[in-house]
Amino acid sequence: MSSIKQQVRAYILDNLLMGHTGAVLGDADSFIEHHVLDSTGFLELITHLEQSFGIRIADEEMVPENLDSLDNIEAFVSHKLTLH
Repeated sequence: MSSIKQQVRAYILDNLLMGHTGAVLGDADSFIEHHVLDSTGFLELITHLEQSFGIRIADEEMVPENLDSLDNIEAFVSHKLTLH
């Protein structure tokens, strides 16, 4: 079973970076600072997270502290899953 971080990394590389294998995506790298995602990419990522993990992400939760790196996403999704 892959971790949340592994699943999200694979999704970003396959769907948002179009399989660009040269892309290095560190766990703590900011998606905004490293130009990994634009606003459309974030919306696609949010939809993916909701569908893949069965969570609902409220507007007020769509902040960099929750969604701007693999580390942040893993912590955020893990927290959301404990609330179910």
